[in-house]
Amino acid sequence: MPIEAYLIFLLTTAVVVFSPGAAAIAVASQGAANGGRRAFAGVTGIAAANVIYFVLSATGIAALILASNLVFSVIKWVGVAYLVWLGLMALLSPSGAIKVNPDQKRSGLTRLFTQGFVIEFANPKALLYFAAILPQFLNTSLPVLLQLLVMGITTLTMDLISYSTYAFLGDRLARGGLKEWIVSLVNKTAGCALLYAGFRMASVSSTK
Repeated sequence: MPIEAYLIFLLTTAVVVFSPGAAAIAVASQGAANGGRRAFAGVTGIAAANVIYFVLSATGIAALILASNLVFSVIKWVGVAYLVWLGLMALLSPSGAIKVNPDQKRSGLTRLFTQGFVIEFANPKALLYFAAILPQFLNTSLPVLLQLLVMGITTLTMDLISYSTYAFLGDRLARGGLKEWIVSLVNKTAGCALLYAGFRMASVSSTK
């Protein structure tokens, strides 16, 4: 694909991926509770969900999903419920989202992967983004499959870099020997952010 178009796609994707959202908060929490390396399982879960959405969009299936109010609504409301639950747990649970306890039992890799996957896959904005953005950068006079492959690999790489960064930031946050009130403040902030993300997701429609 033309280098100019690729650079615009790269910049657009970078802005979207690195902007903190529900997935970033979740993987940062995983990093704080389980260490940055183990939290990479959650990162791969997020990336796997985005790969599926990318493939769906590239093959045109995303248009069918967006046209089906029932399917779109199921995906949306599952995501809303999960984010609200995570937000309430962060606000009301004594341990909160960020658990700073070196003796605590760490979550299994499968659980971390599943959590990352569910949070991202239940976010219809990812589906909307790929369905809207891919056609804008495709040049039909050039091999379409190769262009999609380039954009897919780029998106996957950006996902892995971005969310790994958030995971290790959470890890460093937990290792900093923070005072209890600071951890509580972080938990309350993360909880409010997750609730806000859930409410924002609830307002998303397939026509946007």
